[in-house]
Amino acid sequence: MTTALLPSSSFRKALLERGGATAGKCYQCATCSSVCDLAPAAAPFPRRQMLWAQWGLADRLAGDPSVWLCHQCNDCTARCPRDARPGDVLQAVRGLLVEDLAFPRFLGRLVGNAGTTWPLLLGLPILFWIALLAAAGLLSVPQSFHAYEQLVPHWLIYAVYLPVAGYVAAVSWVSGRRLWRALGAGGPRSGSFFGQLMPVATEIATHKRFAKCGTAASRRSGHLALFWGFVGAAVTSGLLIVAIYIQGLPMPLPLAHPYKILGNLSALLLLVGAGILVANRLRDGKRTGVSTAFDSYFAWLVGLVIVSGIVVELARLLAGDGMVSPAVALGLYVAHLGVVLALFLSFPYSKFAHLLYRTLAIVHQRMADRKEPTAA
Repeated sequence: MTTALLPSSSFRKALLERGGATAGKCYQCATCSSVCDLAPAAAPFPRRQMLWAQWGLADRLAGDPSVWLCHQCNDCTARCPRDARPGDVLQAVRGLLVEDLAFPRFLGRLVGNAGTTWPLLLGLPILFWIALLAAAGLLSVPQSFHAYEQLVPHWLIYAVYLPVAGYVAAVSWVSGRRLWRALGAGGPRSGSFFGQLMPVATEIATHKRFAKCGTAASRRSGHLALFWGFVGAAVTSGLLIVAIYIQGLPMPLPLAHPYKILGNLSALLLLVGAGILVANRLRDGKRTGVSTAFDSYFAWLVGLVIVSGIVVELARLLAGDGMVSPAVALGLYVAHLGVVLALFLSFPYSKFAHLLYRTLAIVHQRMADRKEPTAA
């Protein structure tokens, strides 16, 4: 029997443009696979994936769970004798796969090219909020200001974000099914998906695999803080719905209220996590990885959400004391709502999608009965 190899020149060209040009330096010494503590003995990586990247075998990479099992610890990059930077190459591969798996794909390409399209990605959500408020006649600023609900009613916020959340869930389902089918083409799976999902969710919640990383060990702390910061922010949003429509609590909540404390702690976790990751990126790139536009857009977007949220909270407090104009507070709040909307919409198309795809890859790996150490 013969095996057909289907190199893709377009994939090779895109890989060169997205930070994977060093793949050509690899001479298959296997140092990378031998030093990677995350690579299972039965299916070591990233040596094989580097070869496929050199050849442009996009179909092989698309169905390989190892691409997502890599956490870019950069132990391989730090020890590569040819400076082929396997961690950066697999990062570039993941970015291209996010584009290919995206639904619709043109939105994946739009985010994938964020280095040039970021004004559009950020500007349109902000313009959407300005147009919506203008159409609803809500751009007028009251003389006496004490809460943003006077400017933007809570019902309008949820009327926008709940359908957006539904859209994100729907397109993530389509993209996830594309990856799941691609992974399944590589071999049979057995067992229950949901039976494997629970231990995988626990593993991801604690970032246990990150604990095996040596060269960029501090990335675990940054990712863990971001993960739980987003979880806390999501829980706070749900609690606010309960507070407004079930408990009937007046807004804004006092700073000492438990819901407010949870929200502020979540913001602090996001700020700490983003700070750790930014500090890592400013260090030696061989140890922490080289940033691409795809990565930078996500990092800046998360940073803007955090900073704008803090600024908006301070502006409300200062406007209540007459130290900030209500018009300025309104402008800042609308900008914050736009940035948050951009973050929501980017979930299936940005580096945020790693959460979905990595989860599916680890579940697949367990169901395929690979000899990989479990989360325990």
